[in-house]
Amino acid sequence: MSVLNSFRKSLTPIHPEGYIFIAIFAIVAFLLHWISGSLGWIGFIATAWCAYFFRDPARVTPLREGLVVSPADGVICSVGFYLPPAELGLGAEPMQRVSVFMSVFDVHVNRAPIAGRIARIAYRPGLFVNADLDKASEDNERNGLVIDAPQGRFGVVQIAGLVARRIVCVVREGEQLAVGQRFGLIRFGSRVDVYMPNHARPMVAIGSRAIAGETVLADFSAHTPALSFKSG
Repeated sequence: MSVLNSFRKSLTPIHPEGYIFIAIFAIVAFLLHWISGSLGWIGFIATAWCAYFFRDPARVTPLREGLVVSPADGVICSVGFYLPPAELGLGAEPMQRVSVFMSVFDVHVNRAPIAGRIARIAYRPGLFVNADLDKASEDNERNGLVIDAPQGRFGVVQIAGLVARRIVCVVREGEQLAVGQRFGLIRFGSRVDVYMPNHARPMVAIGSRAIAGETVLADFSAHTPALSFKSG
């Protein structure tokens, strides 16, 4: 019995949004197997990938005040000052932004980068160009959260991508978020932008990998110097 319990604990939980897709993939795999054994194996591999895609692992979030953690797993694809989306109501001046690009192999559960109250949720329809491109922030379908935090107002924008066709947001306006708390996901590859007050000190560089709820994107502590990076 202890061996069975150990096996269960070693399995990564599946996000509830994934159950229907895993079931569809499995049914198609059985149908393909009925037609051809080779096609069936391809279907079963695709089903395993689908279950892997919707995994929802536990994360250990740093809790020191002033830290901004990554809202997504993936690669940092942009760091700098950019205009926030107009629908967020964050003003017409550039804000510090860090963008995380998620491939179809990354965990796609999104987590709150900072603790605070959700002041606004704004959805905007749009295109589905490659989310790794900078213009995706302006042109693609997106869903944005404005979070009121002690450090100021933050924008967190879920952006659909070339493959992604469904943005899921499970929180409401007025809700209080804890840092690292799950607030949604994007199905099948995309990107999340975090807009921060300009006195934030970025702690990541373009090309570095981030883990949702764990990797520190920025620090508001006055005594913390900005980091420099090197490749190698």
